[in-house]
Amino acid sequence: MPQSVPAHRPDASTAQGDIRVGPARAIIARLFGEPASREFAVRYWDGTEERGPSAPTFTLVVRRPGALRRMLLPPSELALVEAYLRDDMDIEGSLEAASTLGDLLASGIRACGAAATVLSALRTLPRDDVAAADSSVTRAPRWHLSARGASRHSRDADAVAVRFHYDVSNDFYRLWLDERMQYSCAYFRTGRESLDDAQEAKLEHICRKLRLRPGQRLLDIGCGWGGLLLYASQHYGVTSVGITLSEAQARVARERIAAAGLADRCRVDVRDYRDLSGLDRFDKVVSVGMREHVGRRNMPSYFRAAHHALVPGGLFLDHGIVRWGAAEVRGLVAHVVRRFWRRDAFVRKYVFPGGELMTLAGLVGDAEVAGFETRDVENLREHYVLTLRHWVRRLEMRHAEAAAIVGERTYRVWRLYMAATVLAFRGGRMTLCQTLYAKPTAAGASHLPLTRADLHGGGAGFPGTRVHA
Repeated sequence: MPQSVPAHRPDASTAQGDIRVGPARAIIARLFGEPASREFAVRYWDGTEERGPSAPTFTLVVRRPGALRRMLLPPSELALVEAYLRDDMDIEGSLEAASTLGDLLASGIRACGAAATVLSALRTLPRDDVAAADSSVTRAPRWHLSARGASRHSRDADAVAVRFHYDVSNDFYRLWLDERMQYSCAYFRTGRESLDDAQEAKLEHICRKLRLRPGQRLLDIGCGWGGLLLYASQHYGVTSVGITLSEAQARVARERIAAAGLADRCRVDVRDYRDLSGLDRFDKVVSVGMREHVGRRNMPSYFRAAHHALVPGGLFLDHGIVRWGAAEVRGLVAHVVRRFWRRDAFVRKYVFPGGELMTLAGLVGDAEVAGFETRDVENLREHYVLTLRHWVRRLEMRHAEAAAIVGERTYRVWRLYMAATVLAFRGGRMTLCQTLYAKPTAAGASHLPLTRADLHGGGAGFPGTRVHA
């Protein structure tokens, strides 16, 4: 059993254990406080364990003597994450709770005099106690190598980046997504629903907002594995076309369409959103979780493409993550810390290469410049917290299977990414908005009802028409 060391005796273990634990414990205490004040436990490579008076929310496991040096010198979000990816350190217990370590560390370094003291102490630790500093973790990922030479958010660069994220493995995503493989925020009416029920409710909510009717034409920009296409065609009788840059997603979507007997009403193309000119005009357009890949510079083009794809009087529903600008601390010190800490470097390197988030105000401005009229905005921030918790729990339950499919490191990337994103949504740094835009006719008609009553229960005057599955 690990030895429990009282908080008031910081070097009590060194007589019996590894002498290098003492400096490591001092650094942890300087950055995160003494054990009695911490909500988490720490276990070192020799079995020494520090706990506070209350039950810890998680345990930080420091695997080897050189781990802290690699993890904190120089201190940045990416260095902290890569220590977890290479197994220099591990988390036992709630990874969501452990995601606060980054903010705690940044605050500890920001404290007056802390940076110089900690950096000096870190240099006393072993430089490299294992062949394992594992340089494969820090090498540029394959999307970067494949996209080298392409300008940022060009068609080629976007295609490589999207495939990097979505082509991990269809079997991997099946392990923890719902039965329809919806990789976007679900819709919870009570918060107690199963993931499958909440994802179906999301599809129904979108179809109602678009006021779909039999015979209408629907375009899904970034259709994923085809779940919304199938649902809209089965339940609302529309003819639908989906586009994606992922060949792996398109293959599954086509198989599902064929199995459902809907090949005459559903189609999936591997196509860039900038290449819609060869398609017919649509009555309704939807984009769910795709806009984050577009990039700020290309946002006007994104909205122009959706506007051009619609007939006059059509509707466009944009569902995606937005950045809450007011959540950012401003000022010179905050700017220096952001540059030093490099928040979001992990996500950009390992998860969403090229991904950029905008504020809602910026998005609506670009949409209206393109000719859209903003008709409805719904914030689903709390819904995404619930969705992510479902995903993390389901992924952790299938740990062995996931690691067998994609490897332990990729499992850790996705587990950490989703758990840390819960924290961003809980704290308000990110949110999820569904924004409904209209392309008015020349006479200004939007063909929308006077109220939202039709969205909840199909009240009188509901213009959408649900057909039998």
